[in-house]
Amino acid sequence: MRRSAFLAAAAMALMLLAPGLVLAQGGPPGGARGPAKVGIVALKVEDVPYVRTLPGRAVAFERTDIRPRVSGAIVEILYQPGAALKPGDPMFRIEDVTYRAALASARAAVSGAEAELATARATAARYRALQGSAATAANLQTAEAAVAKAESGLAAAQANLESAQIDLDHTTITSPIAGVAGKAEVSVGALVTANQTTALATVTRLDPIYVDVADSSSGMLRVRDRVESGKVQQGDHVGLRLLLETGVPYDRQGELVVLGTEVSSSTGTVDMRIRFDNPDRLILPGQFLRVEVTLGTMRAILVPQRATTRSSDGTLTAWLARDGKARRVVIEATGSYSNAWVVTAGVEEGDHLIVDGLSNLREGADIQTIPVTIDALGVTRDSAPAKTGPGN
Repeated sequence: MRRSAFLAAAAMALMLLAPGLVLAQGGPPGGARGPAKVGIVALKVEDVPYVRTLPGRAVAFERTDIRPRVSGAIVEILYQPGAALKPGDPMFRIEDVTYRAALASARAAVSGAEAELATARATAARYRALQGSAATAANLQTAEAAVAKAESGLAAAQANLESAQIDLDHTTITSPIAGVAGKAEVSVGALVTANQTTALATVTRLDPIYVDVADSSSGMLRVRDRVESGKVQQGDHVGLRLLLETGVPYDRQGELVVLGTEVSSSTGTVDMRIRFDNPDRLILPGQFLRVEVTLGTMRAILVPQRATTRSSDGTLTAWLARDGKARRVVIEATGSYSNAWVVTAGVEEGDHLIVDGLSNLREGADIQTIPVTIDALGVTRDSAPAKTGPGN
């Protein structure tokens, strides 16, 4: 009985002391907190490259299908797939027995035609010497006609000889261009026909290489409007930088080869072809790439992308530090450059952009600002010692 009374008295004492214990630990839940610490950078207007990023696809500089010019059986494959070939390097050999026989026959025909021509000329010369005595004018005309016929026969025989030589030469199939050889689509013993549709192999030249890109006609008109209005200052030349599939910039500048002269009726775009050196074969035909086209410069403010948020309707917002409080603003960007938005409206030079401490930030919240810098990797670092002050 005494034990129960003691426990009840102890419980009552704890209930009476509980509010004091809470106060001793720092006050009730929901008490006032200090200003949130945020990192800021001062915005400034600067000359920013005006860049358009366009999708593109790599296309071989040269590519040829290897097909036979004569018919016959493949007796030898003379190259290794993947090997670098020069113009004239042999690739396949076709059985040439019949073509050698045809060449020998053509040579014999030339010899016979030469003999006939020599006989005809001798006859014509004899009649010419006897003209007016033993030979009549008709005899001479007949002899001269025989000479002309023999000359024609010799020319035909020589043409057949040349054709037979060409056919024999074509039994060795060579590469017409410099490039990389693909795998053979036939094996030794396969029967092929002249000018067949199926290729025996392909040879592709990879250095240099083309990248075909397309830009919308509306986008090109907007660029022209910005240039004519003075918003964009054109440079001495157009910069063409390639971005690989991984997003890494390619270390060689491109050269514009062809600018399209008409708009596609299906896509509304204008095609362009750009050439890049490709000595290491880093770019292969068929790759999807992007090309950054630098058209000039424009006066704008760079806002780090990490400090912005895009809502579901596409609105781009950022946080500014004003009078010691956080203020959300809507910004307008015309593109991006070096991990930052190129902003033309919504912020002004001298505004303090909040780039660190953005989590759980609310409109109008009290803040304590710390000047920071952002390096090329997007990492923020304090730009001043621990000296901080209330908001701006």
